Amino acid sequence: MLHARILTYLDEVARFGSIRKAAARLNVASSAINRQILALEAELGAPIFERMPRRLRLTSAGEILIMHVRETLKSSQRVAAQIEALKGLQRGEATIATMNGLAGGPLPRFLAGVMGAHPRMHIRLRVLTLDQIPNAVLTGEADIALGYNFPAGPGLRVVASHDLHLGAVVAPGHPLTRRKPAWLADCLEFPLVLGDASMTIRPVVELAFTRAGIPLHPTIESNSIAFMMRIVREGNAVTFLNPVDIGVDIARGDLVFIPFQDLRVDPITIKLAVRARGTLDAFPSVLLEEMRIAMPGLQRT
Repeated sequence: MLHARILTYLDEVARFGSIRKAAARLNVASSAINRQILALEAELGAPIFERMPRRLRLTSAGEILIMHVRETLKSSQRVAAQIEALKGLQRGEATIATMNGLAGGPLPRFLAGVMGAHPRMHIRLRVLTLDQIPNAVLTGEADIALGYNFPAGPGLRVVASHDLHLGAVVAPGHPLTRRKPAWLADCLEFPLVLGDASMTIRPVVELAFTRAGIPLHPTIESNSIAFMMRIVREGNAVTFLNPVDIGVDIARGDLVFIPFQDLRVDPITIKLAVRARGTLDAFPSVLLEEMRIAMPGLQRT
């Protein structure tokens, strides 16, 4: 089982309003269920059930807990069904629509793990612009969308999203690494390498400089994150990216990410989405779930 038995015990006791009936339904001793419920109540520091003369009734804390329990059980059943479906697959394919920063950042390591677990499956990775990503999923050209700040209209279902904050990205040993806290005004001493107007990071940077009352005069503009990172590594230039885009380079010690107070106002949101209608085939469904689970850790890749 993917989850502790106590979740099933709680669900059944809540449905029947009786430990005895739940025990009979689950073919478990009543004392075993009661013991686990008492232990959980002691751990939570609050009663889950109100003991009435003829039945048990959920307390306010119990109502909150049972919602979590049932969502967890449903998620467990869904994952188990997806895994069972995958066992019967000899072939399968999925197409991911994404952006160049993600394709060159955390996705290679993630997909290398997927290839190891599912060597007979076929994955297509399409690098698209911001406005092209939702349309690729809506038209069926892609199964899964992963990108920053793309508009999620009624035809898309956002499976997961996480807010990220931009920061300055510099080479190791750069003078900015010794500024704590660091502010945008500190960057004016160095060449600025910025994403151009086609990139989602540009309006966030412009807004931050405007709010700080600082003129923005980039030395170089580019739509290539790989280029921006490379030129920063070569000298004392400063660029602005989010931690997901440079997670691999940070882990290797090639770049340093500096969180700026001025850049914490407007986050960039990374979204994982699929078509709102219809169902995915077995392999895209499993891949989607693995991506959803991996998303919170992408910036630590």
